[in-house]
Amino acid sequence: MEHKKRLANSRYITGLSGLRTLAVVGVILYHLIPFTVPGGYLGVVIFLVLTGYLITDLLIQEWEQNGKIDLLGFYRRRITRLYPALVAMLFSTAAYITLFQRQLLNNLRGIMVSNLGYFYNWWQITHGQSYFERFANNESPFTHLWTLSIEGQFYLIWPFIIVGLILFVKKRRKMAGWLFGLSLLSAGLMAFLFVPGHDPSRVYYGTDTRFFAILVGAALAVIWPSTHLKAEVARAQRLLLDAIGIVTSILVIVLFFTLPAQSTFLYRGGMYLFTIVIALLTAVIVNPAADLNRFYTNRVFTWVGQRSYGIYLYQFPVMIFYENQVKDIANSPVLHGVIQLILILLISELSYRLIERPFSHFKYRHFLSFIREFFQRRSIYGRRRLLIIPAIAIFGVGMIGFVVAPSGAAKTSNQLTKNIKHNEIANSKKRSSLLAEAQKAKSGSSSGPTQSSTESAKSIDTKLAANLTQKQVSQAQDLNVTAIGDSVMLDGGDTLQQIFPKMLLDASVGRQADTAVSLLQSYAAKGVLGNIVLIGLGTNGPFTDQQLDQIMRTCGAKRQVYWINVRVPTRSWQNSVNRSLTAASGRWPNLKIIDWYKESNQHSDWFYDDQVHPNATGKEHYANFVARSIMQSNGQH
Repeated sequence: MEHKKRLANSRYITGLSGLRTLAVVGVILYHLIPFTVPGGYLGVVIFLVLTGYLITDLLIQEWEQNGKIDLLGFYRRRITRLYPALVAMLFSTAAYITLFQRQLLNNLRGIMVSNLGYFYNWWQITHGQSYFERFANNESPFTHLWTLSIEGQFYLIWPFIIVGLILFVKKRRKMAGWLFGLSLLSAGLMAFLFVPGHDPSRVYYGTDTRFFAILVGAALAVIWPSTHLKAEVARAQRLLLDAIGIVTSILVIVLFFTLPAQSTFLYRGGMYLFTIVIALLTAVIVNPAADLNRFYTNRVFTWVGQRSYGIYLYQFPVMIFYENQVKDIANSPVLHGVIQLILILLISELSYRLIERPFSHFKYRHFLSFIREFFQRRSIYGRRRLLIIPAIAIFGVGMIGFVVAPSGAAKTSNQLTKNIKHNEIANSKKRSSLLAEAQKAKSGSSSGPTQSSTESAKSIDTKLAANLTQKQVSQAQDLNVTAIGDSVMLDGGDTLQQIFPKMLLDASVGRQADTAVSLLQSYAAKGVLGNIVLIGLGTNGPFTDQQLDQIMRTCGAKRQVYWINVRVPTRSWQNSVNRSLTAASGRWPNLKIIDWYKESNQHSDWFYDDQVHPNATGKEHYANFVARSIMQSNGQH
């Protein structure tokens, strides 16, 4: 018997699998090789636009056909499509954590509950989770699931919004106008809440600041419904559609390779413009008169697109667990990247065949009869019943992890977190004090320092002063150093400032190099940019030669710039960053590289478990080595 379509006029648009493939490939490459694909995270925007378009299009089709929207049917379809794979991923990941990576048990219960309830993105915000800081003993394999929570919140409210628009606004143009207007409000809120130079995770995670992508997709569905588009149009119109599709496709690829995740432009209009680009590309692909759908339709794209949900679910756990087991990824990044990609695809294939496809078609109203048949001696399910054994085992171990998971942070991680939080507060206060002193000096009302350099020098720990002469220590007390860095510098900031008490230190968790220019310009405008600039960036991701050169131009040729290279053995970009810095020192005479990698690489005991952030012992070596490099290079003897 032929299966009757739920919506008589609905179309299956094959090219959208190609667009999903583009999205998921961008996201994975961003996590694997951010040095090459710094804008791959924009793939999430593609998913959100498609969600807004497809769900709105189907809901309006249902209203036009039936005069109503079956809410229970809508929620049932969403749950059976998305929930089984999510539950399987959560419990299988929890089981792995329970057995092999128990430091990640911390907060596991809250993470799982918030994901099952689709409010995980807000849990991340309230718990201060950074999307851009991937270096901690308790690095979460669930970080990427924030977008599923936004979609889940969308599914919950959207049928009511659509019904309201249909009943009270009625005209499609006005409905689209309202949706576009709301999208601008959301994008405006993102621009307003974004603070240049600071971790943008709040605006990156927030439903309020990311909803514009879904709204733009929804507005497109209102004015460009898939069932109302004509297959035959004038040649000029077809050529225009094809041209728009080609240009927007090229733009997507270009932005994948050029738009970093922490740039000011991104949060102040750039992401919204990219959303419009994706809306235009979607409009072309869904139009049967355009040729682009055929380009985005092929066996590879169809295969990946159908499994894109599972690929997205399992990408981060695979990467986190792999990086925890393999400590030398930086030395063979291509090989390890290929291995991780193969693992992701294999697990996603299993998820698709064993969970997503079967459960999306499962008749839950026949659950009891299914159970009876399943356990009969001569069951039609045969050997497939053996799969129930590992499934129960995985669920059981995952449930054990769920129950025993502590709500606090791990001991080693907690020490690092406490130290970073303490230094954040202390540095903020000190910056305010130094800026206030600079303002007083500028106005001629400064009363001068309250403590002499000699008195300060006496208070320095002997380990920090090792291999420094007393004169160098004393001279260091009077150096005006401006330091810009990420969490590694923030971790070691308290020891650095013991040697350089006049150091204006601005370090932040998750910071990347592209934020440095605006910070340097700000301090230069205030007259507090020191003659010595210390930079510690590159831990959280690579940067281009152009970005580095812009930083150097901002510092100016008269300032001496010291850049601490990176030690991140579990990340593919470690060697690329360090090679870029070495090459840059040949282009810029006033740039000296402080080779922390060479100094520390054979001393894993200097670091916390993440092998990136110096522990109490490592911080002493870090501060001493940086100080020696600056004082000896600066001609202080």
